[in-house]
Amino acid sequence: MNLLFCGTPQFAVPTLRKLIDAGHTVSLIVTQPDKPRGRGLDFAFSPVKQKALDLGLAVTQPEKIRNNEDFRAQLTRLNPEAIVVVGYGRIIPQWMIDLPPLGNLNLHASLLPRYRGAAPIQWAIASGETVTGVTTMRINAGLDTGDILLQAETPILAEDTAETLSPRLAQIGAELMVETLEKLRRGTIVPRPQDHCKATLAPILKKQDGHIDFQRTATEIWNRWRGFQPWPGAYTSFRGKQLQVHAAKPLPSMSKLEPGTVVGDPEGLIVGCGSGTALAITELQLEGKKRTSARDFLHGYRLEPGERLG
Repeated sequence: MNLLFCGTPQFAVPTLRKLIDAGHTVSLIVTQPDKPRGRGLDFAFSPVKQKALDLGLAVTQPEKIRNNEDFRAQLTRLNPEAIVVVGYGRIIPQWMIDLPPLGNLNLHASLLPRYRGAAPIQWAIASGETVTGVTTMRINAGLDTGDILLQAETPILAEDTAETLSPRLAQIGAELMVETLEKLRRGTIVPRPQDHCKATLAPILKKQDGHIDFQRTATEIWNRWRGFQPWPGAYTSFRGKQLQVHAAKPLPSMSKLEPGTVVGDPEGLIVGCGSGTALAITELQLEGKKRTSARDFLHGYRLEPGERLG
């Protein structure tokens, strides 16, 4: 097929690679404009742009797309059969939805209608899900509300974080998108409307989402830590300074510690959590200090009886 590809993050790269390997012609890559990164604020290419350049593909990076007549004329001239969208980061306007005969096909990293929004992988883990997956769908005017084409499931492992789950879903999704295009070509897919009554949301992450509420159970806090890697992570405060939690685990036994109360232990810093549970913090970083083990932290800071985090 003659395709256009819209994408920006690393999650989208495997799909682009699979489309090329499957023999499709990707006439144009549409990705976000280069953005300054790092201390020097040097402009950096998006992962999709870098892969496109490696593959010798044409790239465009419009600042806006909704009312961009030059961009619209460019896409119209290319006459694509379908537009594949993976993590592009812009709302697709109606003129673009209407352009190709097979529509705009989106790869979404959840089992829609669950976890619609910008951060489905993170919120699925943070919510304690044990199964997730990917969905290919036709984009419509809503937010991840289009008809479902195909889906594939995968377990969320106990040790998974957003950083380990994301590349797995990206590979599964790349294969699913190639399968979707083949079945659309053959006319063997029957698009399925989403059940909007079962929809849940996965909004873009904010710094505040990483703040630990010790009224939650230890497992809930741990799930949120797993989901919010690498950002915003999980953080609290200790003696007026921010304390970033880099490694932790819920303890199996019940605790008599009040939520937020912390004691030293061979397991690490033991913090009371909601419903009589406790969390062992094993690696951490105090504001202005280096990342360290809980054991070394306890050697440097003598905990007072009844001392609290947060």
